[in-house]
Order: sequence, then C-alpha cells, then structure tokens
Amino acid sequence: MLQTVSKALPPLAPVATGTPILDIRDLHAAYGQSEVLHGIDLAVAPGEIVAVMGRNGMGKSTLMKTLMGIVPTKSGTVAVDGAEITALKSHARVARGLAYVPQGRMIFSTMTVQENIETGLTVTGKRRVPQDLYAMFPVLLEMKGRRGGNLSGGQQQQLAIARALASNPKMLLLDEPTEGIQPSIIREMGRTLKRIRDERGLSIVVSEQVLSFALDVADRVLVIENGSIVHESLRADIDEAQVARFLSV
Repeated sequence: MLQTVSKALPPLAPVATGTPILDIRDLHAAYGQSEVLHGIDLAVAPGEIVAVMGRNGMGKSTLMKTLMGIVPTKSGTVAVDGAEITALKSHARVARGLAYVPQGRMIFSTMTVQENIETGLTVTGKRRVPQDLYAMFPVLLEMKGRRGGNLSGGQQQQLAIARALASNPKMLLLDEPTEGIQPSIIREMGRTLKRIRDERGLSIVVSEQVLSFALDVADRVLVIENGSIVHESLRADIDEAQVARFLSV
C-alpha cells in the first residue's frame, strides 16, 4: 500500500524566496454538508509551474473552483501575492491577480475570437487586445473575426488561455487543459505554458490526468486523492511509476 505524505514532514516543495504568489493553508471546501477538500496546504513560488494530478472525482476541479470562489470555502485561507482573498467574490479574485481556464474551456461560442478575449480585459480598464497576446497565439490573430464555436478544440483552448491572460494575472489556473485535445496539440500546449511562464513571469497551477504532459511542464507534481494531497515531489525527483499507480483506476 502506498504511503501518504505526513503533514509532520518538511515540505518537498522548493522554498520560495519572499512571499509565495499563491498560499493555500488548511483549505476545506464542501458541497452542502458534504466536505470535498480536507485541509489542502500549498504554496506556489513566483514563476513555478505546479501540476495537481488525480483520478476523476478526487477533488482537482473542486480545488480550482474553490480557489476562484465558485465553490465556497468552508475553512482555511487563500492568499495571492500576500493578500488574502478567501472572502472575495470571483470577479474580485480576478482583479487581485487570479486567472482561470475552466474544464471544457467555456468560451462564448457565438462571440468572435476577439470579443472572447476582450471579455478578459474588464478588470484592466483596457479596451483593446494587447498585441503580445496575438503574438503568443498567432492562429487567434488569423481567426479574430471568426466565432469561437467554429474553432477546433485546440484553438478553443488557446482562446481560453488568451482570454485568461488578458486580465494581466499573477497566477494562472488551468483545469484539465488537455481534455479532448489530440497529442500533437498537447505537446504544443506544453511549450506554450512554459513560454507564458518565462515571458510573463507567471506562476501556473494545472490540474491534469495526463502524466506525460505534467512531466513535460511542471516543476513540481502533487497527487490529490479523496480531497487530500497524498503525494508530492519535485519534477527532478519524481517516481513516475508511483504517480502512475495513484492515477490508475
């Protein structure tokens, strides 16, 4: 039987110099009376990419939704760049620097590519899409007048990420970004996320089931099971076989 990580042990995560961009402490969340997250602790350093892995129903998406204020926090705290956001509504969390790409992308299918991205500008006070966003996603520039619903799955995922980046965030959350996307596009997405981190200095948390993708992009890998973190390791130290066993049904 696999051993879980004891809270008494020192964290395996790299120690952040200064304030973590995302600091989650003893986070509990529930749907009604049913608690789903049981005391999540996680600190994400500036410029770090963290992959949160786990099987379906283990709490990955609930964690993302709780961080965005979509699922209410039962107890515990969430801070972004030193400022606590636990009590804030979702739009206020975006204004404080959180950006979210939900599972299934959730773009506006009847709006154009440009109009979709412009919805992300609301908290910035800007009205025009920054050119560096189109430079990062050239296909979106080519298709900026096309309706979002007419894009391929991979193009819609690029659109969802561009829309999130339009809010000029400090921290990017992506929920199962590889879902329904072909392998060649998944590899390209991995390169894009690392480019976003390097060029924009963002920290990224990505929930994922595809181990190869997590190993490609992440500095650190966590496994969540039944609402608790049961394993974590730095990318350089990861035991792939052990993580694969956590992910197997």
